[in-house]
Amino acid sequence: MSLAVIPLAITMNAGPQIMSAIIFVTANKPLKLSAYFITGVVIAVTVGVTITYTLATVLGNTVSLGDPSDSGSLGNIIQCLLVGLLVFLSIKSYVGRETSEPPRWLGAMQNATPRTAFMAGLLLLSVFPSDFVVLMTVGINLAQQNASLLGALPFVAATILIAALPALAYLLFRRRAERAMPKVRDWMNTNSWLVNIIVYVIFILLILA
Repeated sequence: MSLAVIPLAITMNAGPQIMSAIIFVTANKPLKLSAYFITGVVIAVTVGVTITYTLATVLGNTVSLGDPSDSGSLGNIIQCLLVGLLVFLSIKSYVGRETSEPPRWLGAMQNATPRTAFMAGLLLLSVFPSDFVVLMTVGINLAQQNASLLGALPFVAATILIAALPALAYLLFRRRAERAMPKVRDWMNTNSWLVNIIVYVIFILLILA
């Protein structure tokens, strides 16, 4: 689990998640909005991992998830189904790349309120499809290895840190960040389909590793 922490945390943040964090540091009151966003992230990831771990543990006590080394175990079958879903989503993103556009609500984030920023952090890193899959994978892996919930702490900490990077960059390199962040935001908006595929591929590799 520890070896996969950083890629999993990157996957949790890649896409609209990090784009939202970048938008907040280019908006009015960037530090206030970022603080509310990060608070939402902390709650989402902590509660999300707790729920998926609990569900996986209960399922494991009822129906054995099997040994991770057993390719026919229920846990591994679930992960293979996730790989199939991610392959489908990757193909869909590539086919639709010419008409791909970032979600309309991202544009509204520029004028976000603290409540909106908080809800963005809370929802984007919990019920957003790719993040929900990551949280499920973390829970299943911990349950398969008979590890305690504390085993998820490195993942939780890394996810929160990455979500906070735009705000940290703003604090440390304010003028440079103010120039660079809009360019990064615009590139990710233009190439959102590519960002999605990269996220899916990374996660596929993590599951198969």
